[in-house]
Amino acid sequence: MTTHRAAGSELAGRRWIKSSYSGTGGGNCVEVACPTTGYRAVRDSKNPTGPTLIFSHAQWTTFTTGIHTGKFD
Repeated sequence: MTTHRAAGSELAGRRWIKSSYSGTGGGNCVEVACPTTGYRAVRDSKNPTGPTLIFSHAQWTTFTTGIHTGKFD
């Protein structure tokens, strides 16, 4: 597996998207952004300055496909 470390400047000013399933009351939410072409960044919405996970396009596709097919249920 290849890893990509996003510099703080890559994440600054990016639009973070929270799942519509998260609601408005807080709780266990994640946010996703696109720091660079081909990557997705994921963070905890309660801790926006905390750690960020970076996924390649292939890793993100595999993960989201698994979600949609019920692999993690």
